[in-house]
Amino acid sequence: MIEFEYHHPTSMDQVFELLDQYGDDSRVMAGGTALVIQMKQRLAQPGHVLGLRKVGGLRSIESTPDGVRIGALCTQRQIESSPVVQEQLPLVADAFRKVATPRIRNMATIGGGLVNGDPSQDPPPALIALGASAVMTSKDGERVVPVADLFIDYYETDVQPGEVLTSVLVPQAPAGSGSVYLKFLPRTADDYATVSAAAVVSREQDGSCRDARIVLGAVGVTAIRATDAEDALRGKPLTDENIRAAAALVKDVVDPLEDFRGSAEYKTDMAEVFTRRAVEQAIASIPAGS
Repeated sequence: MIEFEYHHPTSMDQVFELLDQYGDDSRVMAGGTALVIQMKQRLAQPGHVLGLRKVGGLRSIESTPDGVRIGALCTQRQIESSPVVQEQLPLVADAFRKVATPRIRNMATIGGGLVNGDPSQDPPPALIALGASAVMTSKDGERVVPVADLFIDYYETDVQPGEVLTSVLVPQAPAGSGSVYLKFLPRTADDYATVSAAAVVSREQDGSCRDARIVLGAVGVTAIRATDAEDALRGKPLTDENIRAAAALVKDVVDPLEDFRGSAEYKTDMAEVFTRRAVEQAIASIPAGS
């Protein structure tokens, strides 16, 4: 571990002052589960770490007219067990419940995880499928960034100098829709996914697809929204044939890295399989009468 100076600001104004003072030689720490590992591996070598734990107003989960606002310091365990999230955002609760182990979820935060930019994380596919946005705050005000646009490249995000992710805004799934998050784990339950898929599907009274949102994780340098597969389903009967045809289209947009979890070809095949399963299970979860 490199030597660094730890700062514990008690307000966002103090955070911005420290960011101005130390610039590129500083990193903001939320839960620390990602940043500490990067520092141990010398992937990040800041001289100054700004801990957010004493900053107020970043730990609440609140209903809003448009959905739910989740503070950046909310732990993954807090989110998965929140009655508000369980009632209004069951897809989000399920995705966070599948992250690693309770020990990790009790420390890791939603804000820290998102700014880390790891493409194999569990939450981003679910958040993107619901159209969530990240609120980036600086001394000049707030900037709202769709989570889908937050990730630029492998471990690279659209966090600008002087900005801190302070909350995440998550709309509820459309009325009458079904949703699911699936994670393929050939190893252990606390491992990263080999492939993951989130799907939100709604249908018309005649059984055709009204809308579909499909997002894949761990099969590229960022989470990938499968827009071609979505377009192939909209307006079509939700038959097994149409679902399989739509799922096959994801093989053209994924670009997985080969590692000990599987070859690129294997992950590509699994992306198709898990897209199909996610769509089928999302349809099965649509409330009766919808």
